[in-house]
Amino acid sequence: MTTTTPAGPDSAPGSGPGPRPAPSKTPGTDNRPARLLAIVLAAQFMALLDVFIVNVAVPTIGAELHASGAELQLVVAGYAITYSVLLITGARLGDLLGHRRVYLTGLALFTTASLACGLAQGTGELIAFRLIQGAGSAVMIPQVLSLIQRNFTGEARGRALGLYAAVLATGAAAGQVAGGVLVSADLFGTGWRPVFLVNVPVGLVLLVLGARVLPRDDTRAPERAHRLDLPGLVLLGAAVSSLTVPLVLGQEEDWPLWSWLSLAAAAVAFALFCAYESRLARRGGTPLIAPRVLRHPGMGLAVFRIMAVMAVNGGFLFVLTLHIQGGLGFSALRAGLTFAPTAVVFGLVGLTWRGWPASWQRALIPAGFALAAVSVAGVGLALRDGHGAGFWLYVAFAGVGTGLALGFSPTLTRALATVRPEDAADASGLLATVTQLGQLIGVAVFGTLFLNRLESLGASGAYTSSDALLVCMFALAATAATGAVSGLVRRRR
Repeated sequence: MTTTTPAGPDSAPGSGPGPRPAPSKTPGTDNRPARLLAIVLAAQFMALLDVFIVNVAVPTIGAELHASGAELQLVVAGYAITYSVLLITGARLGDLLGHRRVYLTGLALFTTASLACGLAQGTGELIAFRLIQGAGSAVMIPQVLSLIQRNFTGEARGRALGLYAAVLATGAAAGQVAGGVLVSADLFGTGWRPVFLVNVPVGLVLLVLGARVLPRDDTRAPERAHRLDLPGLVLLGAAVSSLTVPLVLGQEEDWPLWSWLSLAAAAVAFALFCAYESRLARRGGTPLIAPRVLRHPGMGLAVFRIMAVMAVNGGFLFVLTLHIQGGLGFSALRAGLTFAPTAVVFGLVGLTWRGWPASWQRALIPAGFALAAVSVAGVGLALRDGHGAGFWLYVAFAGVGTGLALGFSPTLTRALATVRPEDAADASGLLATVTQLGQLIGVAVFGTLFLNRLESLGASGAYTSSDALLVCMFALAATAATGAVSGLVRRRR
C-alpha cells in the first residue's frame, strides 16, 4: 500500500515541482482549472444522482403509469445496464475523438433523454428513454477523469481526484435524499416527473459553460489516429451485458435458469476479451484497455477495494431503503433524509483526508474499511428492535460515511496518481466500470439476501424486516472486513 501520493510522471527529474502550467487560452475558451473542475464534477454529480434518485419515486411511477413490477425494475435498471455496458467504450471514444467534444455530446444526450423521461406518457417510453439516458452518462462520465488527468498534475491533481472521489460516492446517498424531497413536494402536481426534469436546466447551463470553459481538443494528438477496437468492444459489451442484466433483473424474476446461464456466459466472454486484448497488444494494435494499465502498480488492489467498497455502499443503501420504507413505513421524504448524515460525512471526509497528519496516511484505507464494518453492523443492531430512531443509529450512520470515504477516496486517488496522461481514458473507463459493477453486485447480492430472509421468516412487519436487515448488515460488515485485510495479504506476498 502506498503511504504517500506519488508525484507521477509529470514530476520526472527536470520537470520541476508543482503542477504544469495551465494550457494557453484558445480564443473563446476560458481554461482556468477551477472552473473546468467545477463544470465536469457538476455533470458527474448530476449523472450519478440519476442512478439513485428514481428509487424512491418508483411507487409513484407505478401507480400513475400502471406499470408491472418487471417494468418498474427496468425503469430503475435500464439506466444502469447501458451505463455499465458503454462506460469503457465512452472512455475510448474520448481518446479518439477528443474529450471536450465527447463530453459535451454525452451531456447533450443525457439532458435530452432526461427531458424525454420527464414527459413520457407510458412505461415503454420511460424505459426506452432511461436506456438512452444511461448511454449519455456512459459517454460523458469517463471524460471527467480524463480531463482531470490531462489538466492537473502533482498536488493539484491529488486535490482534484479527492473532489472527484467525494462526488462519486456521495451521489448515491444524495440521490435518495433528492428523490424523496422532489416526490414529496409534488411540484405543480407533477408527481414523479421532477426527478427527471430537474436535470434539464442544469444540463443546459453546463452545456453553455462547458463550451466556454473546457479546453479545446488537440486534433493532432497521435492517439486520435487509432481506430476503435470493434472486436474488443463487442466482447466487452457482451460480457458486461451478460453480467449486469441478470444482476438487476434476477431477483425480480426469482432467479430463473436464463439468469444463471447469462452469468456463466459473462465469465466466458470476459476470458475471451482478456485473451483477445492481450494478443492484440502483442501484435502492436490498440486494445480497448491497454494491458499496461492493468499491470500498473497497485491497480489490481485498487480494483478489488473499489469493488468491495461500492458493493457495501450499494447493498447498504438498497436494503436500508427496503427496510425503512417497507418495514418501518417511512414516507419518501423521511426515507430520503435518513441517508443525509452518511452523505454529508462522506463528502467532508473525502475532501479533507489529504490534510490529515502524515503519520495517519498509511493506515487510512484499512482503518476506513474496519470502521465501515463496525458501523454497518452497528446500524443493524440499532434498528433490531423495529424502531427507526436513536442516538447510536446516527453515530453508526456517521461511521459508515467516514469508513466508506476512507476506503474509497484514498484508494482511487492513489491508483490514478501515477497513471500517464495517455492512459487516462483507459484508467477512467476501467475504474468507472468497476465502481458501477460494484454497486450492481451489492444491490443484487445483499438485496437477494434481505428478500430471501423476509420470505423464510414468513411474516411481515417492522420486527421481521429488522431481523432480515440485521443479517444483511452483518454480511455487509464481513465484506468491508475483506477490504481491511486485502493490503496485508499483498504485502506478505
